[in-house]
Amino acid sequence: PQTKRSTPDSTMTTTPLAEPSDLTRRRFLRTSRRFLGLGASLALVGPAVLAAPAVVSSGRPNTPDGIQLGDPSDDGLVVWARAERQSRMVVEYAAEPGFRNPMRISGPLATSEADFTARTVLTGLLPGQQYHVRVAFENPEQRRGMGAWTEGSFRTPSQQADRPIRFVWSGDTVGQGWGINPDLGGMRIYEAMRQRNPDFFIHSGDTIYADSPITAEQKAEDGRIWRNLVTEEVSKVAETLKEFRGRHRYNMMDTNVRRFASQVPQIWQWDDHEITNNWSDSKDLSGDARYTEKDVRVLVARGSRAFLENAPMRWHRQGLAERVHRKIGYGPLLDVFVLDMRSFRGPNGYNRETTESAATAFLGNAQLEWLVAELMASQATWKVIAADMPIGLGVPDGKDAQGRPRWEAIANGDGPALGRELETARLLTRIRQAGIKNVVWVTADVHYCAAHHYSPERAVYKDFDPFWEFVAGPLNAGSFGPNPLDNTFGPHVAFQKAPTAQNMSPFAGYQFFGEVNIDPASRALTVDLRDLNGVSQYSQTLQAQA
Repeated sequence: PQTKRSTPDSTMTTTPLAEPSDLTRRRFLRTSRRFLGLGASLALVGPAVLAAPAVVSSGRPNTPDGIQLGDPSDDGLVVWARAERQSRMVVEYAAEPGFRNPMRISGPLATSEADFTARTVLTGLLPGQQYHVRVAFENPEQRRGMGAWTEGSFRTPSQQADRPIRFVWSGDTVGQGWGINPDLGGMRIYEAMRQRNPDFFIHSGDTIYADSPITAEQKAEDGRIWRNLVTEEVSKVAETLKEFRGRHRYNMMDTNVRRFASQVPQIWQWDDHEITNNWSDSKDLSGDARYTEKDVRVLVARGSRAFLENAPMRWHRQGLAERVHRKIGYGPLLDVFVLDMRSFRGPNGYNRETTESAATAFLGNAQLEWLVAELMASQATWKVIAADMPIGLGVPDGKDAQGRPRWEAIANGDGPALGRELETARLLTRIRQAGIKNVVWVTADVHYCAAHHYSPERAVYKDFDPFWEFVAGPLNAGSFGPNPLDNTFGPHVAFQKAPTAQNMSPFAGYQFFGEVNIDPASRALTVDLRDLNGVSQYSQTLQAQA
């Protein structure tokens, strides 16, 4: 094979540092070295490895969790894998499945500092091409010390508007104690998505549920018993770095997830359950007996480190190694703008302030300005904004100290723009003023599926252009909803499908993903909301505006 050196993006540099005691909520992500240095290096988690179908080569390292592909874009793609011990990543890719004359990349060294994860960025790929990729790990100083290959495949975006684009999205994996159920065939919705043959998948957040313990059995509706695979790390709320890492490892035990991850490039974002439910500056764990670690800042440091280690994303791009918000260019028909609605928000509260301040921040001003600038610069027909929370649905977070409603998302009840809605109003007005067309929002979070149309004709705040927001999920979690609408931006429910009772199990079938298809001839964009069997529940076609 032809051999290339790994790119600078392939390596994960670590400098061990003590956990900072003064870590603030919006500054817990500063630089990759400080970030990845938080906490001590920990040993490999055993149970997840034993459950994964790795081919064991005596004395040779293997890939117990399979491979993941991520952040597919005009300029390349990420290949991710985890070794079972310290070893060097080797990646080969070719246009033919037989790997005749492949390109070989000697990648980074997987070490305990990053839980033996490693990633390599493939660049210089031909547009509109099907590729086959395989990963192995080798002992750096041992002759013939390479483990078994783990294979995958992907398509690169076309640089011409000559091929349809299909992607899927959803969120909420292994929530409310509904884990991997072998009796059900595991997380079958991942297989349903794979069979749709998408170009890529957007995971809209809650990639794990660090705050939801998984037990061997759990009662479901109609007296049925849900049986879970269980590991030590998922049997309690995640507090240690090992437990947060174990949550990510647990998901990769599922056969459907591994097969999907090896064939469908993923675009990850995060929400709250990567750390703990509804976390923000105001999160108070003092009354939660499940936690011995009461400082949410410590949990944020550990949980976000585990997220970045396991996300198949180019988190080292755009100047900040840990940056979750990013643009994914996918040819002339599509740009995807991935938002981070968690890292820069103010504390959850009553959310009824009349002027913008640090307390009303949700995206934060820097991210908002970045988004507007990228939208204005985009030449793509469609601009899809991937948000981890919906705009016009009320998402409650208990009561504040005065007994008033506390809000987790943007909406705060009917009426004029207040609190976090002020920032959203400013964003929507900037989009209108710039003349940016063909903007569509996709999201998850609320554990049911819906299609919302926002219009100034129905709104209290009117300085924006009409747009659509589509909601999908959960992937494998309890089903909830529907949530109340807030009339500030004039949403109309064109469709929704929610369970008949709260926290219904995946047995009940209220698990959903969304699918977007863009036709190159008409440039029309069609959205389908599909159930866990891949059956469309609702469809909406949008025509591109000139």
